[in-house]
Amino acid sequence: MFEHMVEKKRYNTEEFKSLLDKYQKIFSDLKKELSKIVVGQEDIIEHLMEAILCNGHILVEGVPGIAKTLIIRALARITGGQFSRIQFTPDLLPTDIIGITTYEEGRGFYSVKGPVFANFVLADEINRAPPKVQSALLEAMQERQVTIGKESFSLPSPFFVMATQNPLESLGTYKLPEAQVDRFFYKVLMSYPDTEEEQEILHRNISLYNFQDFDINPILTPEKIIEAQRDVKKIYLNKKIEKYIIKIVDATRHPEKYNVETGKYIDFGGSPRASISLFIASKVHALLEGRAYVTPDDVKKVAHPILRHRILLNYEGQAEEITTDQIIDDVLKKVPIE
Repeated sequence: MFEHMVEKKRYNTEEFKSLLDKYQKIFSDLKKELSKIVVGQEDIIEHLMEAILCNGHILVEGVPGIAKTLIIRALARITGGQFSRIQFTPDLLPTDIIGITTYEEGRGFYSVKGPVFANFVLADEINRAPPKVQSALLEAMQERQVTIGKESFSLPSPFFVMATQNPLESLGTYKLPEAQVDRFFYKVLMSYPDTEEEQEILHRNISLYNFQDFDINPILTPEKIIEAQRDVKKIYLNKKIEKYIIKIVDATRHPEKYNVETGKYIDFGGSPRASISLFIASKVHALLEGRAYVTPDDVKKVAHPILRHRILLNYEGQAEEITTDQIIDDVLKKVPIE
């Protein structure tokens, strides 16, 4: 009770309102800079910003050629962070990601850090690598450190991974285990641009121009991102919204309690990590909307990217080609806001 009174008092101050205005301008400028090189994909850009402020990682599913690499590369440039791209292949080894211990005469044994040591890491086609390699990256994501030989090294802060997978191909791919997929904060689906956007892409694409030609200016710094992640905690979220979040996740585990008809297709519902993610992401969404408090709509807006990879379908659901997004829609309709 006392904690919430403190929060309420804090978010009503002029100082905090001024802070919200500052973030509104920063993220508006960030979108403008991204639009110099990225055409469309506004939802994906917003989800990326949300995931970064949540200090989480994102799994992007989409066909090749729709600017997945370009977006994360541009985002790294705008935020002043170090960018690294790892192309996952069947012959990749864990040491190719985290680094190795090597020996040099006169110097002795020393560690060579791998490409995972960057602020923004693009794990391209993560499902093409064998499980050991996937686990090496996912452990780094979770622990924020890696062990090379006998030494442990902390990863840079902020540390953000955008992993991609191609939904069209299954040959030469390895399915990500559900327990590991759960470690991704968001899973987003990236689609083709519309016809008007694609016409604009013809005149403004990375094949005709160099990346530097777009004159992208830094808007943020890694230090400012860390500061923003701390400020997210100040956003007020009352007990009723907390209960609403818990009920949404509970409805994926016990759909019969909430009369969720598509619940019969669920094998396993969301984990406690889903509740935690909804809690944090709804605060971030409120911050980006310029509000110092969370509403039920904030929770609804982030529910799909948080839950779609945490609900597992049973055989009947797979046979009926039911999507987890359909189930989430049903859950959001049936779970009451009290």
